[in-house]
Amino acid sequence: MAANKNSSSARRTGLARALSKLGFCSRSQGREFIRAGRVRLNGKPCRDPEHWVDLKHDRIELDSQVVHAAPKVYLMLNKPGGLVSTASDEQGRPTVFECLADAKLPALAPVGRLDKASEGLLLFTNDTAWANRLTTPAIGLEKVYHVQVDRVADQNLIDRTQHGLNVDGDFLAAKRVTLLRHGSRNSWLEVVLTEGKNRHIRRLLGAFDVAVLRLVRVAIGTLQLGDLAKGSFRHLTEREVRTLVLAKETEH
Repeated sequence: MAANKNSSSARRTGLARALSKLGFCSRSQGREFIRAGRVRLNGKPCRDPEHWVDLKHDRIELDSQVVHAAPKVYLMLNKPGGLVSTASDEQGRPTVFECLADAKLPALAPVGRLDKASEGLLLFTNDTAWANRLTTPAIGLEKVYHVQVDRVADQNLIDRTQHGLNVDGDFLAAKRVTLLRHGSRNSWLEVVLTEGKNRHIRRLLGAFDVAVLRLVRVAIGTLQLGDLAKGSFRHLTEREVRTLVLAKETEH
């Protein structure tokens, strides 16, 4: 009986979140649809985004059309700089979804984020369970960044970034830092994180009075950015989807 109860509880969720879990729309879009009176639950109008539903047994309709689970989609984008990692932006800034605009895709959400100025590998999916596994801080995947800084980095700077420090209430550190190459006035570092706080690398280096000139994420776990063109995306293979999760789990 306990197992059945737990299984039932796992299927129950708020109505707006249910629309998101089905891959139909984002949770915020779901709330808008519900409050606008466009959603019916088991044949009756429902304007409460937090109303409990059972994904296995309840019938959800939007504009009189039954909402079915969308096929699971997993893709990677080579994010250009200058785009924010949200579906919409209150300030009207261009978003990463402009890179997906011409593709016929279900509602997707970024898996984690890259800040506006940053570039490189960004994942998208409508599989919320998969995304949650990848972004759990306690067992996060290694994320690899190539970072250009405004000075020739020495071993002392590398050691300090790996040792870490508190910045505005957050402890920031890199798991590994390697000098890739340098010129007379700047250098490129490879920085590896296992968790990503807001603007983690920029704030960490900024605490040592080092400015980031360019930041590119080149890998997440076993997944490499490779030669994917800037602004382009591709679907992940089944093996890549499975390996990302397995790689993370075996690390711990």
